[in-house]
Amino acid sequence: MNDNDTIKLLQECDAGARMAVSSINEVLDQVKDREMKSLLCESREHHEKLGDEIHSLLTRHGSEAKEPNAMAKGMSWMKTNLKMGLDSSDATVADLITDGCNMGIKSLHKYLNQYQAADKTSKSICGKLSDIEETLCKDMRKYL
Repeated sequence: MNDNDTIKLLQECDAGARMAVSSINEVLDQVKDREMKSLLCESREHHEKLGDEIHSLLTRHGSEAKEPNAMAKGMSWMKTNLKMGLDSSDATVADLITDGCNMGIKSLHKYLNQYQAADKTSKSICGKLSDIEETLCKDMRKYL
């Protein structure tokens, strides 16, 4: 186990969870379908709960949270607002959320490979976050 890898993996997971919550919040008010809105709210709660757990672990390791990459956040905001400006349908929301989930899953697996010396707990947290993303992605398929 490497404490540095553990902290870095937790920080990346924290940034990913924050990015997911932010992305869901950006589109939630425009969702028309009640079930879809409920799925998004449920996923946001899962992300927030896991984010709290990550933050607690970071504190125990004497580290701080990491903000999502400003460039990635800005690009996400621009893409969301452009697509929603052209078509604010639930299908567009599902498309945006699905893209975000896929990017998140890809990044999480990259970080798991990059920080292989991280402890078992942080790897488990990363897996849980990936599972949340997978579930949301699957839930959005029927709205595409």
